[in-house]
Parts: sequence; structure tokens; C-alpha cells
Amino acid sequence: MGGRLREALRIADGRVDPDQLVARLEAVRRFLGIVDGHLPDTPLGPARTLVERAGARLALSRNHTVVALAGATGSGKSSLFNAMAGMDLSPVGVRRPTTGVTHACVWGPLDGGTRLLDWLGVLPRHRFVRESLLDGDDESTLHGLILLDLPDFDSIAHAHRLEVDRLLGLVDLVVWVVDPQKYADRVMHRSYLREFRQHRDVTVVVLNQTDRLPPADVPRVLTDLRRLLDADGLDGVPLLATTVADPVGPEALRAALERTVAERQAALRRLSGDVDAVVVALDDMVGAPRTALPADDPAVAALDRALGAAAGVPTVVEAVEQAYRHRAASATGWPLVRLWRRLRADPLRRLHLPGPQGAPGDPAGSLVAATSVPEPSAADKSALALALRTVAERAGDGLPSAWPDAMTAAARSRIGDLPDALDRALASADLGMSRPRRWWQLVNGVQWLVTLAAVAGLGWLVLGYAMRALGLPELRHPMVGEVPVPTLLLLGGLLAGLAVTALSRPLVRWAARRARQRAEAQLTRAIALVADEHVLAPVRAVIAAHADARTVLEVARHR
Repeated sequence: MGGRLREALRIADGRVDPDQLVARLEAVRRFLGIVDGHLPDTPLGPARTLVERAGARLALSRNHTVVALAGATGSGKSSLFNAMAGMDLSPVGVRRPTTGVTHACVWGPLDGGTRLLDWLGVLPRHRFVRESLLDGDDESTLHGLILLDLPDFDSIAHAHRLEVDRLLGLVDLVVWVVDPQKYADRVMHRSYLREFRQHRDVTVVVLNQTDRLPPADVPRVLTDLRRLLDADGLDGVPLLATTVADPVGPEALRAALERTVAERQAALRRLSGDVDAVVVALDDMVGAPRTALPADDPAVAALDRALGAAAGVPTVVEAVEQAYRHRAASATGWPLVRLWRRLRADPLRRLHLPGPQGAPGDPAGSLVAATSVPEPSAADKSALALALRTVAERAGDGLPSAWPDAMTAAARSRIGDLPDALDRALASADLGMSRPRRWWQLVNGVQWLVTLAAVAGLGWLVLGYAMRALGLPELRHPMVGEVPVPTLLLLGGLLAGLAVTALSRPLVRWAARRARQRAEAQLTRAIALVADEHVLAPVRAVIAAHADARTVLEVARHR
């Protein structure tokens, strides 16, 4: 008997600090707030239930300890319940379940216990108060105990099983009552006992009805039952032998319950075990640490390219090159043919992009509401969708499946804003085409100089022919060798103008390519800002949420 008593007293020695438990529960609550909107609700259900249930239990009586007797049909838990109470409170059956509802026996006054029983859902007509004036001090060691007799978990009535499952999630300590015939029941071990491996501190297993075994067989059955419990992950759980046929048979169980009641730790240990179980599940959902995507990640570069193609950057940079040639030719070409060139539409003006010297779209002027860049093709849209998916996959690489899904949702969360944002990026980008180049002005001055020389020579010649036709004295022209100066001015001005135009064309083409490169670099930076704001920032927010979730989970894990 002494050995069984010592085993009964092996309820966990470590005490649970209430403040630390509250801090762990608060960490779980913060975790739920952090991952809200990122992870699916269904796997988070146990954690939400824990936060609500723990808050309710801690707000109720801390002076009462709720202990449930759970077992299968015929295990004798109702008989054990009556023996502990010292009176017949719960009906007893042998072959079929007779405990259809939960019965409660309360030791001591019900002060504060009524609300607890209401929360447990025990009907008032099934509540009994054990301690009375006639008991004297006999029951004082169990003062504060609320003992529940649960329905049989293997009952054919589905409502009974639901009641058992509900209360097993609420009580402070569970005493599993098994009998020599069904102590190895597979359903009990797989569906119930193994689920309590995180609650070893608040679990007791009782081999009841040992009077049905020869005394020599009791140790053998207990050894086999201990082996099964160890396989269930319940190593160290107190294992007691009881029988109601002997008045001292429930002594070991009573001693264990007295110790539990005196410690006032069962509720805290139960909640702490609940937190442990929830943290294990949440840890599986969080996975390893994850850093943000670096700016030079190939997936980010591919995203920028895909956004640039969807925005029409290739069309714009082509228009910049053509517009440069058009404007350079208009500024440096032969003045006599410039009017014809200016009748052509400016390539950038056609796209409603920055025009020359303060035209609409110029960064120094007002921005147009939208550009006229063509809509992206189906191939561009497909490439963009692939780039978004690749970024999400890279960001969630190595994380449990829920997080890559969250990354994908974040990457696409602002996809509806992308067209306008890309359009604004194109319209606001400084393409370097708002002012004429200085060398254009120099060449323009040379063109006007030689053109004026040609016009002066032509006028001089026309004047000479007119005077001759009118019979006036012939106008003598200065000569340069054998060539009259007016003729030299006319031909020289024309040839010089054509020569300047011809010599300027290679320079215009080279400068146009440079302007294209500068515009492409500027647009690439503008597109990268759009990608950062509308795609990468939401993804980084999920990564930050993942890091915060891991941090608070460490707090919840620490006992």
C-alpha cells in the first residue's frame, strides 16, 4: 500500500507560475492577431478556443479543482464516484451505459463553484454537495474538489460521446478508469489517452475492479498497462489500483486527489498543458525563420522586367529614341525643310508622355490622367502572373504550405492597382526629353548662318538680273577667282547646309540611342518602385508577420 501511495503522490512536482501562464496565453493571443488574414482559420481553431476557454477558466473560481472520472462501459467509474462521495449519487450499470448525463459532487460550500459548474454545463439537479456538519473534519482535505462522473466514452448514444469530449477539454484533471478486461482497449488508447500526452501532469490512470483478479496477477496487469501508457506517451503518469469492494480500495486515488486539491495547481497545469499542445501545432504551422527577399534576387529582377513589359516600357523607350531623332532633326535640319518635318506627330506626344519644353506630362508641368501606351498583350500578362507567383514561391520557400499561400495572396493583393500605378510611373518619369540639347542650338545657329548666306547670295544675284532687265547700270559682283561672290554664297550656303545635316545624322543616331538608354534606366527605377510598393511591400509584411509570429511563439513556448 505504501508503494501505491507514493506513486499516487507523483503528480508533477513543478509548479506553474500564474503570471507566466497568463503571459504565455497572451503570447498565443498575439500570435493569432499577427497571423490573422495570413493563415487559414480552421487550423487556428484550437488556439482560439484555448484563449477563450483559458480566459473563462481563470476568471472563475481558483479555489475549486475540477476532476473528471472518465472510462468505458463497465469500468466501474460510477461505483468509484459513489465510493469517493460516500453515497449513491450516480446510477451504476454493468453491461450497458447508465450515466447519460454528467453528475457532480462538490466538497465544501458552493461559493464560487456555482458559476464554475454553470460554465461546465452540469445541470443543477445533478449537482451534490458532499461536505456537511455531520462530516466534521473527515472531508476537509478534499475541500474545493468538484468530482465529475462523465458518461461512458464508448456509449452507443452519440450525444454521450459529445458530452465526454466537451468536458475533457474543460476539466482540470482527468482520472481514466479502466478495468482488467478492457484496459488495453484500442479505441481508448488511440482516441483518448494518446491525445493527453501533453497533459501528463493532470492525468491519472486507475486500474479499477482489481478484486476480480487473483492477487498475484495484479502486478502483472499493472506492468502491462504501464507499458501501454508509455507507448501512448504517458510515461510517468500515476497508475493506481483500486476497488470499491474493499473500503480501503480507493485510498490511493483519494490521496492523489487530496494532494491535487491542496496544491491548487491542477487548473494551471491543465491550461499550461493546453498551451503546450497548441504551441506544438502552431510551431508546425510556422516553420523555420525566413529572411526578406534581397533586392538582387533573380525573382525580383524578373518581376521588374515583367512589370516593365506590361507597362509598355519597350514601347516608350522606342518612342524616346524616335522622338529624339525627330526633335533633333527639327532643331538641326535645314531650315527650309523643317516645316515639313514638324508636320509629323511627335512619337512621345502620341503616347501622352513628356513633350518638349513644358508640354503636358513634363515633370515640371502637370501630369496627364493617363498615357496612351498600348495595353499589355496576353503574353505580357502571363509573364507578369508567372513573375508574381515566382516571387511568392521564393519568399515562402521552405515554409509550411499556408505561408506560401499567404505570400501569393500578398503578392497579388494590389494587382488591381498596378495598371494605374504603372501608368503614373510612366507619366511622371523624367525621360530627359523636356528641353532641347545645347549642341542642337549650336548646329541650329550654323544652319541659320549658312542659310542666310545662301539667301543673301540668291538675293544679290536676283537683284543683279533685275537691274539688267530694267536697263539699269549692271551691278558688278565681287569675284573670288572666277566665281562671283553671290554665286559662292548661294552654292556654298546650300552645300554647307546639306553637309551640316549629313554630318549631324550619325551624332543624332548615337545621341538618340543614349537617350533611349537613359530613359530605360529611369523607367526601370520607376517600375522598381511600383514593384516594391505594390508587390514586394505586401510580401515583406507577411515575412515580417512570420518573424513576429515566431517571436511570440517562443514566449508561448517558454514554461
